[in-house]
Amino acid sequence: MTADIPGAVEAPGTSRPVPTGRRLRWNKVPEVTAYFWVIKVLCTTVGETAADLLNEKLGLGLTGVSLLMSVVLVAVLVAQFRTRAYRPGIYWLAVALISIVGTLISDNLTDNLGVPLETSTIAFAVVLAVVFIAWYRSERTLSIHHVDTTRRESFYWLAVLFTFALGTAAGDLVAERMDLGYWLSAGLFALAIAAVAVAHFALGLDAVWSFWIAYILTRPLGASIGDYLSQPTADGGLGLGTVITSVLFLAVILGLVVFLTVTRRDVSDPERLTPQAS
Repeated sequence: MTADIPGAVEAPGTSRPVPTGRRLRWNKVPEVTAYFWVIKVLCTTVGETAADLLNEKLGLGLTGVSLLMSVVLVAVLVAQFRTRAYRPGIYWLAVALISIVGTLISDNLTDNLGVPLETSTIAFAVVLAVVFIAWYRSERTLSIHHVDTTRRESFYWLAVLFTFALGTAAGDLVAERMDLGYWLSAGLFALAIAAVAVAHFALGLDAVWSFWIAYILTRPLGASIGDYLSQPTADGGLGLGTVITSVLFLAVILGLVVFLTVTRRDVSDPERLTPQAS
C-alpha cells in the first residue's frame, strides 16, 4: 500500500512504508540473551588480561599500546557501521577491542597521569551520564532494541566505551579500598548484578536502566575473574598467566560467536526475515 505515500517504499517482510530518503536499517545490536551476558563477561576478562599482555610484550609502553589498539578499534568500528544489520563476528570483535581500549584509558589516567581512581571514576560517570542524556534528548529512548540508525549506533558505542572505562576505574577503586582479593571481588560484583536482576524482575526496575547498570558491573566482574586466573599464586591468583588466560577466553568467545552466526539465536524476529547482507 505504499502507492498512497509519495517517496516511500515497503519495508521487506512488512507492509509498513519507509521513506526512501531514510536508509532502512535493522537493529545493529544482538538480543539480550544468556549468550549475550556470557560473551560480554568473557570480553571484559579478555580486556583485562589482553591489555596487560600487550603492555608487557609489545614494548611500546602504555601510551603506545593505547594508540595502537585505538587505531585497530576505529577500523573495526568503521566496518561495524558499514554493515546494515547485526553481524556477530564484527559486533563482538568491536566489544572485545572496546574492552581493551577502555581498560587502557583508565590505566593511562592512573599510571601515567597520576589521576586518583576516585577522580577518574567520577569523571567517567559524569561523561557516561552526559552521553545518556544527549542520547535520550536526541532519540527519546535508550533502548538497545532500536539501535537502527547511524546516530543511535554512535550513541550506543560511546556509551559502551565509557561503561568499560567506568567499570575499570570503579572496579580498581573497590579492589584497592576493600582489599578483598580477586575471587571475593568477583563474588561481590556477581551479587551486585544479581541484586539488579531481582530489582528488575521482582521490584519493577526499568528494563533499560537495569540493562545498563548490569552492563557496567560486568566489567569489574570479568576483570576480577581474569586477574584471578592470570596473576601469580603468590598474589592470590591461579598463575595461568596473561597469555593462557587470554587465549582460553578468546577461544571460547570465538566458539560462541561462530555458534550464534550459524544459529542466529540472538537475532530479533524482524532480522530473521531478512537476507544476510552487509
